[in-house]
Amino acid sequence: MTKRQEILRLNRFGDAGGFELVEAPLPVPGPGEVRVRVLAAGVQFTDVVMRQGRYPDLRQKPPLVLGYDVVGEIDELGAGVTGHAIGDRVADLTVTGSYARYRLLRADRVSKLPAGAESAQASTLVLSWVTAYQLLHRLARVQRGQRVLIQGAAGAVGQALLALGAQAGLVMWATARASDAELIRSFGAIPLDFEAEQDPRRIGPGAYDVVFDGVGEAGFTRSWSSLRAGGLLAAFGLSAGVKQGAGPLTAAWWFARLKLWDLLPNGKSARFFSIVALRQRHPEWYRADLEALLALLAEKVIRPLVAERISLAQVAGAHRRLETGGVKGKIVICP
Repeated sequence: MTKRQEILRLNRFGDAGGFELVEAPLPVPGPGEVRVRVLAAGVQFTDVVMRQGRYPDLRQKPPLVLGYDVVGEIDELGAGVTGHAIGDRVADLTVTGSYARYRLLRADRVSKLPAGAESAQASTLVLSWVTAYQLLHRLARVQRGQRVLIQGAAGAVGQALLALGAQAGLVMWATARASDAELIRSFGAIPLDFEAEQDPRRIGPGAYDVVFDGVGEAGFTRSWSSLRAGGLLAAFGLSAGVKQGAGPLTAAWWFARLKLWDLLPNGKSARFFSIVALRQRHPEWYRADLEALLALLAEKVIRPLVAERISLAQVAGAHRRLETGGVKGKIVICP
């Protein structure tokens, strides 16, 4: 008899009602693969964009299984796999397929968890914290004392930027809802009310060395105007546009405008960051950065916030909360 497992299948693009918990065959690892029992898988706004059918790089069509990251325990090795053992806990950036109890991973892509790294917290690092780390150190190459603005700082990537930015010695301003001001201050940053056009704590247009923007409010225009000459706009998301119903053409125009701004002879630069694209170009960077963060987690130097630990059956509700906004930290599936 074929062994079975439980997966959360997305049957159609659209609202969160398209999810269905179903049984599926237990996958068998092929050469160079490991099978893991899923211990933790993040639920993030990127998954929401995929579920809505708006993620530009998603080639799969429903029915499919979402799940951008995973931490799992190896329970079976494929032929030819060396350097891993049954019982090892490993992490990987998967893009899809992790809303499940078991899944296959390429053995040469996974990173081992050190003993002191808790699985749910470790899963927050795989996408959100590596994104923040690479924005700071691979893209912006920040220097101690620089003035930076973080747009939408209460989310998972925003909090990682705050924590890692504090370690890097940055002077930070951060936009969020007024109710998140105390959270922002806890990282040593100056909170700015995102909903207020004018906030006296802003240091004015043309003042910041780097602006990190995963929100895309007004197509990144506000962030661009905040930069000093020689500054960098590091864009990494379009959450405001998605929530406002912006379609692919609008997003394409925003991307084109970033490229146009980057060509203007005013000394400023603009880049859109994709963790998947950077990993394809420099897989060794991704592994090094994730493993550095896992070591910091094991040593309790960083403390990622897990907002909720949920079951597969609770994922649809988590998607709805992410769409509404206001989730502090990361929602993690712990099957």
